[in-house]
Amino acid sequence: MYKNYNYLRRPLLIPEYGRHIQEMIDSLLEIEDRDERTRQAKAVIAVMGNVNPTLRDTADFAHKLWDHLFIMSDFRLDVDSPYSKPSREDLAIKPEKLAYAQGGISHKHYGKNIKRILQHLGEEANHTNIDNELGNVIRYLHTKSLEYNQEHPSSDTLINDIKNMSAGAIEVTEETLKKFESGHKSVSSQQKNNKGGKAKHQNNGKNRVKNNAKRK
Repeated sequence: MYKNYNYLRRPLLIPEYGRHIQEMIDSLLEIEDRDERTRQAKAVIAVMGNVNPTLRDTADFAHKLWDHLFIMSDFRLDVDSPYSKPSREDLAIKPEKLAYAQGGISHKHYGKNIKRILQHLGEEANHTNIDNELGNVIRYLHTKSLEYNQEHPSSDTLINDIKNMSAGAIEVTEETLKKFESGHKSVSSQQKNNKGGKAKHQNNGKNRVKNNAKRK
């Protein structure tokens, strides 16, 4: 006994419409009279709109249906369409290749953006806040170098990296690095002291509440 399984049939060009719509379109190709073929094609378009109602939300709803009709007929259907008939070549057009930025990253563990920042700072050497910005950059480089190498970077390493990434526009000395590092340590210790003072104040407040409760 012959069994008509789907995997034995030819593949559907647009599976969303189902095989019955595909068979309707195949039958259109067998109609010899052009006017009758066009009239039947409009009826198939109406059925396609009911089968796939999600397309109604699109602006060019009818245009999409007619394009799908021609695609499902393998571009062989010859009818009077209100829209231009698509071609196989139009659907085979590939988008242009994006022009990605080329060029390797000289210091991958720092990233490319930090190199741009250093080059910008080099161009704005007379900027009033360059010391603060450069200090933030040095602390960032120190942190990333520590993460990458699992050890504290040497002063020579940071000095050379800053000089190379800024294209020689920024030259820092070992004394400059120590100044920024000491400033960073003082700020960190102050933050820790502030946190410790707040915790101590909270503990004192809790103790006072407990003592008052005991007296009562």
